[in-house]
Amino acid sequence: MDGSHDGPAARLQDDAGDCIIPESLADTHASAPITRLVAEVAAQCSGDRITLGEMGEAFGDRAFGLLILLLCLPGLLPGMASVFGTPMLILGVQMGLGFRKPKLPAFIARQSLKRTDLMRLTPGSTTRVSRAIAKIERWVRPRPGPFTNATADKVVGWLTAYAALMLILPGPGTNGPPAFGVIVMALGVVENDSKVVGIGMALTILGNLFATAVLGALLWFGMEALHYVY
Repeated sequence: MDGSHDGPAARLQDDAGDCIIPESLADTHASAPITRLVAEVAAQCSGDRITLGEMGEAFGDRAFGLLILLLCLPGLLPGMASVFGTPMLILGVQMGLGFRKPKLPAFIARQSLKRTDLMRLTPGSTTRVSRAIAKIERWVRPRPGPFTNATADKVVGWLTAYAALMLILPGPGTNGPPAFGVIVMALGVVENDSKVVGIGMALTILGNLFATAVLGALLWFGMEALHYVY
């Protein structure tokens, strides 16, 4: 990532943008790379900020993957994971319950990110973030398969919800592994790539098991310490 800026999700604020986004945008570009859709959404917004609610409407069936991706990126940053864990948990539960589109609570829907930060994800940008995403998009592509159906989406949702809990709970080194797995899953969901979703599922399961083991060990040592003291 570009060392001169935080990631897009790290700049979420409680301000709304001023966007007029065609309702048919997601349907018109159902198989387009996510960076192209992001560029079109940013082009439709004249304000300085774009809300998650507006993005959820614009991206339609692909909104779950995009919003989870944006919220999960701070999970790789120290001290940021717990802030974004709750919105991730809500989105994961909704996806696990089979919702086709996110139904964002007002306090999440009105959260926003800077339009300039969103533009850093688009093909026209020259930041390291955009270059990295461009490289990923050359490999990630629509590949329907066993991990791109409704049942798989529910599994992705529950794995995301579990990972969100691991991000919320404090533990040394427990944020990165689950967050990385969810990021890979979200990329696969956004691009309808069964192979990438499957790889992301495996990484998320391993990351969740690691985080659970670390938190379990911390709890055990804490109880042993209390027993020793008293």
